Amino acid sequence: MIDPVAEPPPGPGGLTVGRAASLVGVSVKTLHHWDAIGLVRPGGRTWAGYRVYSDEDVARIHRVLVYRELGFPLAEIGRILDDPSADAQEHLRRQRAQLVERIDRLREMVTAVDRMMAAARGGIRLTVEEQVEIFGDHWQPSWVEEAEQRWGESKQWAQYAERAEARTPQEWKEIVAAADALHADLAAAKQAGVVPGSEEANALAERHRAQQSEYFDCTHSMHVCLGRTFAGDPGFAAYYDGFTPGMATWLRDVIFANAEAHGVDPDTAEWG
Repeated sequence: MIDPVAEPPPGPGGLTVGRAASLVGVSVKTLHHWDAIGLVRPGGRTWAGYRVYSDEDVARIHRVLVYRELGFPLAEIGRILDDPSADAQEHLRRQRAQLVERIDRLREMVTAVDRMMAAARGGIRLTVEEQVEIFGDHWQPSWVEEAEQRWGESKQWAQYAERAEARTPQEWKEIVAAADALHADLAAAKQAGVVPGSEEANALAERHRAQQSEYFDCTHSMHVCLGRTFAGDPGFAAYYDGFTPGMATWLRDVIFANAEAHGVDPDTAEWG
């Protein structure tokens, strides 16, 4: 007795749609779709009207799969396979070059991730005692953990972590000494009435941006965002005003004017 549900046998030298799908590793639904759009039409039918795929049909399916894996849209694959004037080899050569470029980018990304992981494992290579000695009695090592929770997913944090892990205690002392000198010069300039946008003020702004770039690459746009924080965040404002009253707001204005001189609108500047 014939099972009315079972897929009927193919004709001589052919495969039913189910067996063809299993052979090439796609679904029956996919082959039905490709048949409907004219991408791969089976060359024969059974006596009951079921699709039958010849060896040539299966070879075409394999070619479709190769092009699809390379990123070609189905419409373009059909054009390449059916147009005798289409240069399939040129398409493949071009796609191969793009794949090589993609592999190179992925290798670079893997290297960057490896560096980030190494940096995250290391962080500041200083004991708690060394941190307090270098950064001052007010320093709290927990601030680093709090900063990581806030910015740990950012590119800038990855840069900070990598650079922090590589620095020696002496290098940290030099960075802190340079920052202390900068803060003293900023306070003196504020007290002397240096006007934001002046040549002296712009030079100080660039020194401050360079000091921030010790930790991560600080663009003028990012510097503006920091300036907003210095004046708007109570903790930062208190820190800078501790050098001289009003320094937080003045420093923000200095940063804004310098950024504008470099083509960045302080009103629309964004992080990144």
